[in-house]
Amino acid sequence: MSLSRFTAILLLIFCPFVGIGQELKCNVSINSQKIQGTNRTIFQNLQKAIYEFMNNTAWTNNVFGFDERIECSIMFNLTEQVGSDEFKGSIQVQSRRPVYNTSYNTTMLNYLDQNLQFTYREFDKLEFSENTNLNNLSSILAFYAYIIIGLDYDSFSNLGGNDYFLKAEKIVTNAQQSTEKGWRAYEGNRKNRYWLIENLLNSKYKPLREVIYKYHRLGLDRMSDKVVEGRAEIATCLESLQKIYREKPDPYMFVLQLFFDAKSDELVNVFSESFPTEKARVVNILTEIDNSNASKYKKILEDSSD
Repeated sequence: MSLSRFTAILLLIFCPFVGIGQELKCNVSINSQKIQGTNRTIFQNLQKAIYEFMNNTAWTNNVFGFDERIECSIMFNLTEQVGSDEFKGSIQVQSRRPVYNTSYNTTMLNYLDQNLQFTYREFDKLEFSENTNLNNLSSILAFYAYIIIGLDYDSFSNLGGNDYFLKAEKIVTNAQQSTEKGWRAYEGNRKNRYWLIENLLNSKYKPLREVIYKYHRLGLDRMSDKVVEGRAEIATCLESLQKIYREKPDPYMFVLQLFFDAKSDELVNVFSESFPTEKARVVNILTEIDNSNASKYKKILEDSSD
């Protein structure tokens, strides 16, 4: 990440009302192969409508230069057409953040939402209101736009994304009476859009959001010129996550798992060149708090004598 990019982001955080601009650089793809007998142009027009909605909407009051936009991608996998203009499937949402003074982008979010259902009439323009649920597709897209922006801001300033998480929470509130799934507490085994924003705003998970800041600003962003110090900060962050895990704010710890869905491969790369004692400490922590990726973390110990 260049110095200009870094400086621009900090100005957006600490001088938030300097103008209006588009914040996202969002790639959109749609897989509709499982839906037969439908004019394929509808999916092309749907992709265009989603692309314009995500990239041309001003989600904040801040000005982003083209090179400062947040890189993200949304992948639709449409599996069923339940009406002439109603579709079901899933949506994969990913976002990335540049690391200071490098060409490397770190993954911030990598989430598969299985509760995708929406109505779309060809050539309709997607519209969104913060005060009401106009339609499920625009509400889902706006929800993830604010999650992406909130996580990005959290990584540059401690709890810096709060305003955008509150906007995402309002979308969830507005959608409580919708017929589509994914918005309510009793759906999805506590793993859906309701619980995603609930966890992010829950005070019990505040230490996790503080880790997001320390991991990126005090850890990754320092590693270009202070590798040992930056890596040590990330190790300290993992100890904080271990504490959250042991306190168990809830039985599912959805948002904690989302962190590792985004960071597990990166953590292997960060600590593979570490000191043997630090490697052993980190692997012990990661194996405990993210056991589903235990075999992956064991790779850190390879060549531990280096």
